[in-house]
Amino acid sequence: MTQTTDTRSRTRPPAGQRESGAPGAPVTPAERTARRKALLEWIAVHALGVAAALFFVLPFVFVVLTSLMSDDQTLTRDLVPDTWEWGNYAKVFDTPGFLTWWRNTLLYAGVGTALTVASSIPVAYALAKFRFRGRNLSLMLVISMMMLPPQVIIIPMYLFWAKQLDLSGTLWPLIIPMAFGDAFSIFLLRQFLMTIPNEYLDAAKVDGCGDLKTLLKVVLPMAKPGIAAVALFQFFYAWNDYFGPQIYASENPGAWTLSYGLESFKGAHHTDWNLTMAATVLVMAPVILVFFFAQKAFVEGVTLTGVKG
Repeated sequence: MTQTTDTRSRTRPPAGQRESGAPGAPVTPAERTARRKALLEWIAVHALGVAAALFFVLPFVFVVLTSLMSDDQTLTRDLVPDTWEWGNYAKVFDTPGFLTWWRNTLLYAGVGTALTVASSIPVAYALAKFRFRGRNLSLMLVISMMMLPPQVIIIPMYLFWAKQLDLSGTLWPLIIPMAFGDAFSIFLLRQFLMTIPNEYLDAAKVDGCGDLKTLLKVVLPMAKPGIAAVALFQFFYAWNDYFGPQIYASENPGAWTLSYGLESFKGAHHTDWNLTMAATVLVMAPVILVFFFAQKAFVEGVTLTGVKG
């Protein structure tokens, strides 16, 4: 018994020198300083995050609140509506041409996005997985097209579509070229497809799949995040495009899109800020909803793109 007690006394650390991880052990000044520093860093990071979130959210909140005010209250300093005028949105839809602008924008963004994705995938697949003479030159041509501003070629393009094909006053000069691929979409998809291991493609070919079947059955299911990112980029571009409709469709109000029609709406209701803000919310809402429901695939596609060169 005496030997056991001596052994315990030898193995037990003296009082005041217990290990910091032991329960009930006193906290040293260094540990207290480290914990305080970690707490301050946590507070600082989250405070900056909240401030950044408010910086981006508050303008949108201001637009929504203004859209729900009455005509007289929009000219005051009030930030919160006295009465919530939900009928402002109905007045916007009653504006002649607004539903037409919606239909044209959905046609432009929806059909244009589908054509861009469908035409860009085969080109990106060839540049990423095929070995052929002139491959690097083709990639350089795609990249150079990304650097070419559309304003540089707008005059010859307008003369071609308006004078040769007589398609001015419509959105077809903006939709038809999307069936021939988009440089940015091709490059983004090519970078994503480079991350897919070639072993999957080799295994599919061993099983008897050709290039087209391999693309449809193997590559496309694995490339869903990249395709989603490209589709969202193209949809946002077409939905917010102002330059294109201004050039080709400005002479025909029946072919206006929301981005171009909103300028006309603002001119007609320049003193009705509540209606102008309501129209702005209706233009922004679809884009926000699409990104909200597809943000996971969008972020994953953008994050994984460019892992391999």
